[in-house]
Amino acid sequence: MIACLRLFSALCLAALLAACAGSPSSSLGELPRTPDASIEQLLEQAAAAKSPDQAALLKLTAADLATRQNNPSRAASILEQVQMDQLKTDKQIYANTLSAELALGRSQPKAALTALNHPSMQHLGEMPVDLQTRAHTVRARAFEADGQTLAAASERVFMGPLLQGDALNANNDAIWTLVAALPPEQLQSSANDDMGGWLSLARAVKGAGTLEQQQAAIDNWKAQNPQHPAARQLPTALAQLRDLKSQPLTKIALLLPQDGPLASVSRALRDGFMAANYQAQQAGEKPPAIEVFDSSRVTSMDAFYAQAKAAGVQLVVGPLEKPLVKQLSARPQLPITTLALNYSDSGTQGPAELYQFGLAAEDEAREVARRAWADGKRSAVAMVPKGEWGDRVLEAFRQSWQAKGGTLLGAERIDQPVALAQQVADLFQLRSSEGRAQRVQSATGTQMAAQPSRRQDVDFMFLAATPQQAQQIKPTMVFQYAGDVPVYATSHLFTNSGDPAMYNDLNGVRFCETPWLLNANDPLRQQVTAQWPQASGSLGRLYAMGIDAYRLAPRLTQLKTLPDSRIDGLSGSLAIGQGQRIERQLPWAEFVDGKVQRLPDTAP
Repeated sequence: MIACLRLFSALCLAALLAACAGSPSSSLGELPRTPDASIEQLLEQAAAAKSPDQAALLKLTAADLATRQNNPSRAASILEQVQMDQLKTDKQIYANTLSAELALGRSQPKAALTALNHPSMQHLGEMPVDLQTRAHTVRARAFEADGQTLAAASERVFMGPLLQGDALNANNDAIWTLVAALPPEQLQSSANDDMGGWLSLARAVKGAGTLEQQQAAIDNWKAQNPQHPAARQLPTALAQLRDLKSQPLTKIALLLPQDGPLASVSRALRDGFMAANYQAQQAGEKPPAIEVFDSSRVTSMDAFYAQAKAAGVQLVVGPLEKPLVKQLSARPQLPITTLALNYSDSGTQGPAELYQFGLAAEDEAREVARRAWADGKRSAVAMVPKGEWGDRVLEAFRQSWQAKGGTLLGAERIDQPVALAQQVADLFQLRSSEGRAQRVQSATGTQMAAQPSRRQDVDFMFLAATPQQAQQIKPTMVFQYAGDVPVYATSHLFTNSGDPAMYNDLNGVRFCETPWLLNANDPLRQQVTAQWPQASGSLGRLYAMGIDAYRLAPRLTQLKTLPDSRIDGLSGSLAIGQGQRIERQLPWAEFVDGKVQRLPDTAP
């Protein structure tokens, strides 16, 4: 009857596999075959089937075909016609796998996991290999979508022995992507099994600083784990990493303004950059020579590049000034590879030699969207400062949030403190509830005590605000009956002042922040703050950026060649994005009784 599905070509082994195992009989592969059956033909055959079991299988096959034809609503409708409790175990497994796939397609990973926890799944190991791998794959995808990265990796490791060829290679690539995204605390395992091997590989690679050190770490790990699946077949990203040829840097030009409004920013960036260079010297490395150029005195970028090239410069770090970055991004090519320390506003692709890196507030807005979605939030309201900066941040959040499937229910621009209470009330439609109470009183003529209430469809608030603004907004939310709404904020509300009283009114607020300000134990941070105490406060973000610019310098080719790779920096976890812009993923913290409490990381 049915041979149109790839699944059936392997499921024909079901009876033999089941018989050999002495397990419950599988009849998934026992049906006659009709080539190229359509959904309608399958449903007609189901209606004319001689047994309920045969009819159920035909319906399941029709639902499967609808899924493969990218018609999930039709698939769900057909699946609803199947009485799950009357199915044999093998078909229950098939049906629950389909249900999980459909749930995942609706961005409902928890529903997918629930389907895959059905009692019938205890017999999954007795099923044909194709069905096993299909179920394990959807479970791994569901774990990943639910933010359970370690569980997703474990699921893929478990099904690895079932795979071979391209499927095995693709699975290894997926495992590496997952374990490489795990935070350091989840990589600490001494287990000797395959999963433990993957974690030790991630520790080895992420703990290495330079490209050469990473390549050596991979080779050492392979020598210690010769029988591990990743040793026999390296993930594609690591294989490419091993093959990369390092471009040794001997001289870098640091192009920063020494005068003007950006001079203080420039000093922090320069000091961070030089501190990283000094640390490399202390570690016994041979760091490149650094020549500092004053961009505030540069009258022609062509003349600067000519001077830098004559001096043997292989990489330019800078400029900082946005007009100069815009100018470079509009050129067809640059004479020297350049890591600009700001972003052009243009979304167009710049020259191949230009990379852009900065502490963009838009990065943090996208980070809020990523984290809130990973935490299961689906609807948001937003408050941002009035003006061009706030508009940019809000738009970045809106685009990222809606791209994930989230809903933005409303937004307010923070302006005058006196208007704040009304703005919060408008966001949560508090006055509407008061108005409804008044209308009921008028209609009934009855005096009644009205308890104001907020709209109930808001999962969280996205907040970009100064410390002073944030300290007003959270208490106002409490006053306006919205104190239970989670707040996800950018780093701009945090100064690391060390004064708990400053943050008492922000209890429960979650915010993203640079690793620099959340990890006081970092050795380089301790060295820098000992020399420049101001680096322990909000200015420290610029020191961290300067350090990361130094660490990025020799690894730009690596990031470009391996777009999925990341560098664990002090300004964030760094990766290359569209237009060769360095994008940051940030760790998270929460205010608890005026103190900052680090939160567990989630997958990128």
